[in-house]
Amino acid sequence: MGITVLEVGIANPSTPNATEKIEFLVDSGAVYSVVPADVLARLGIGPLAEETFRLADGTKIVRKKGVAVFRYGERVGGADVIFGEEGDSVLLGALTLEALGLSLDPLRRELKPLPMILA
Repeated sequence: MGITVLEVGIANPSTPNATEKIEFLVDSGAVYSVVPADVLARLGIGPLAEETFRLADGTKIVRKKGVAVFRYGERVGGADVIFGEEGDSVLLGALTLEALGLSLDPLRRELKPLPMILA
């Protein structure tokens, strides 16, 4: 399997047109996107809650969580974002992909439009 990297704009929901572009590792197995805390602070995005995560080795970590606007080309969506700390990977997770109307083809490692069904 390959790695998919994507440059995506991120913004504060209160100022959605003031974006900062970040290079993300696309991880469709991750629920949330992870952005360095200093980037979120620079954008004025504050934490709303804390979440506990279990790492692959079984240890637990706690990270702050907020909400951000994500832009990729003409696509825009809002999603929860985790405040990354030193050593954390910058990830684009499944909730953000869905908010942008995209899915990741796991074999080709390409983004594809997500069929939008209102049911």
